[in-house]
Amino acid sequence: MKSDVIRWGIIGCGDVTEVKSGPGFQKARGSQLVAVMRRNGTLAADYARRHGVPRWYDDARALVHDPEVDAVYVATPPGAHVDGALLAAAAGKPCHVEKPMARHTPECDAMISAFAAAKQKLFVAYYRRALPRFLKVRDLLADGAIGTLTGITYRLASPTPVNADPATGAWRVSAANAGGGLFLDLGSHLLDFLDFCGGPLQDTRGCAARLASPYEVEDAIAMTFRTAAGVPGSASWNFASLAKDDTLEFSGTTGRLAINFYANDPVRFETARGVEHFDMPNPPHVAQPLIQSVVDDLLGRGSCPSTGESARRTSAVMDRVLDEYYGGRTDAFWTRPQTWPGRRRT
Repeated sequence: MKSDVIRWGIIGCGDVTEVKSGPGFQKARGSQLVAVMRRNGTLAADYARRHGVPRWYDDARALVHDPEVDAVYVATPPGAHVDGALLAAAAGKPCHVEKPMARHTPECDAMISAFAAAKQKLFVAYYRRALPRFLKVRDLLADGAIGTLTGITYRLASPTPVNADPATGAWRVSAANAGGGLFLDLGSHLLDFLDFCGGPLQDTRGCAARLASPYEVEDAIAMTFRTAAGVPGSASWNFASLAKDDTLEFSGTTGRLAINFYANDPVRFETARGVEHFDMPNPPHVAQPLIQSVVDDLLGRGSCPSTGESARRTSAVMDRVLDEYYGGRTDAFWTRPQTWPGRRRT
């Protein structure tokens, strides 16, 4: 490994890497993207050509063992995260894994153990931990801008995606590929951010149901929790709703903060003095600030706030919320859909 630059290889150069993350490995200081891999070699070659990447592979082992690849970014669907990460660990290379970290907590544990044994670092792509809008919310909370925090609420509602059919390649609603439904893909961001703001969530309880969607995984989820400081909160996700909503609110004794989690809207800060908006648009490549923190961490000039350990906590929360729906989540539950209690519509 060069002392002044991290040379990256990507396993799974699909859609998520086109704008959100891939260019970030080229644009971050002290970082180079030198190789990409996709099972379809034609698509891997096309990605390399379009993004100016020197080498491409159609085999993950070949990429991981490329002597000019210092670190690996696993950008496959979650069902393949553990395999890609374990390849990197076995090769003695650090790894940055897309979120959610894995399909369930046991896979997270396997990854963490492998990197501990290899004495290498493991990071997870919860990039909101480095985005200016979300850092502003965290800073306002830490500074007591809304007084004593007394409550947290989150609501997400959206129509059923038109392409939500695992048979046509919609991996986000395939338990084998995603570990569950859209809650794993979208809810994980919210739960990780709450962990980032207030520490590990406590007393998490929840339920899930399949009410109106064509797929077999959950489409409606509700949960309650407490922060590490004991502040109560609630969150709900409805992926089969005509109405749309996406609002995270922090209520305090002297004010309130509100942010749209997936839109790029300003942060709303309300106190007795009035309402103030903080307009802090996301960068063109939203994952780049977190990627920069990963590079800085590996070069010994900073630290990344999103690690395997922090991401495991979010996976454990989701497992607790979804446990009843899947009849347990400690085994390979995606192989036994006929046993899921929640699979039957209520």
